[in-house]
Amino acid sequence: MANIHAAAFAVSARDEKFGWMFDPNARVPDTAPAEMLEIIPKHWYNFPPVNPLWHYMIGMIYLVLFVVSMFGNLTALYLFLKDKGLRTPSNMLVINLTLSDLVMTTTNHTAFIYNAFLGGAWQLGPRACEVAGFLGAVSGLCSICSLVAISWDRYRVIVQSFNAAPLTTGKAFGIMLLIWGYTLAFTLLPFFGIGAYVPEGILDSCTFDYFDRGVTNTAYIWCCIIFFYMMPILTICFFYYHIVNAVFQHEKALKEQAKKMNVSTLRSNADQDKQSAEIRIAKVALANISVWALCWTPYCIVVAIGIGGNPMLVTPLVSALPALFAKAVSTYNPLVYALSHPKYRAALRKHMPWVCISNDEAPKSRAAETVSTASADTANQEKA
Repeated sequence: MANIHAAAFAVSARDEKFGWMFDPNARVPDTAPAEMLEIIPKHWYNFPPVNPLWHYMIGMIYLVLFVVSMFGNLTALYLFLKDKGLRTPSNMLVINLTLSDLVMTTTNHTAFIYNAFLGGAWQLGPRACEVAGFLGAVSGLCSICSLVAISWDRYRVIVQSFNAAPLTTGKAFGIMLLIWGYTLAFTLLPFFGIGAYVPEGILDSCTFDYFDRGVTNTAYIWCCIIFFYMMPILTICFFYYHIVNAVFQHEKALKEQAKKMNVSTLRSNADQDKQSAEIRIAKVALANISVWALCWTPYCIVVAIGIGGNPMLVTPLVSALPALFAKAVSTYNPLVYALSHPKYRAALRKHMPWVCISNDEAPKSRAAETVSTASADTANQEKA
């Protein structure tokens, strides 16, 4: 008899939690705990719940991203702290990017995985939702600001060369504080009634409320789009336009001068290695920024539609998948930027040989090792 009562109680508990699966009229918020209903945007009542398999599939993707991101970012941070040759002011800006990625990974990735494998919808309560949304915003927006700073540093070294003032450790640290302060100034506002952090999409994660079209919230969301997406992208494009233009103009001037002197080239081997290394740096940084833009643009479009377009176009999956691409940036950054860096790879072979990074720089000139990054140029300027 006791077993029958226990079984009946178990079925009752299951129906209370997963009853929406048997209700053809169920809506997305029906999947969430009762205490979450107050902060879930009314927009999500327009859609039925997604198939539970979506939660598990996206959760598995987040789990893979979490493992790769933690390994990549912690490795970059470890090498920076372990290898004295990497502790340059320019690399401090790269590490700032690493730190923001670690915040994203340890907070938002883990929260999504936890909620997804519990059957979907936010399970950690309203306050945790607000905190997770805040940390996701801080880390995501700090990431693009760090990329702006890194592109400025490359512009300063490659375009302005020795005319540029040296980037000291103090200046680099000041830039890091400025980035975090600038980001916090925006992301703390929802705690003071300007904007809000709420569940989104399939409700496994939390972010800005981009469906509330009140005047204050609308202005806040558009300010975030302008100051943390449009302006940074335009600024980065400006820096890289001048980097590429400077390289081409310099090459053109050298060829013209060599032609006048009836020689094939005016470059020494060391100069050729140095210039090709600078071009590689620009390509790596540009690739990293392109990845960021490709990953964040779909999500930015979703947010813009939610706040200023036809919100019915933003279904739960239309919201969840671009958010996945955006948060995957924390996985790409250490792989594309830090660990693809010749000096980082050399440090990796030295301090973590079990990773089996091949010595692909050996066939190239030793000058490419010693003058392989704009960071090295900065260090040389400081010593001078």
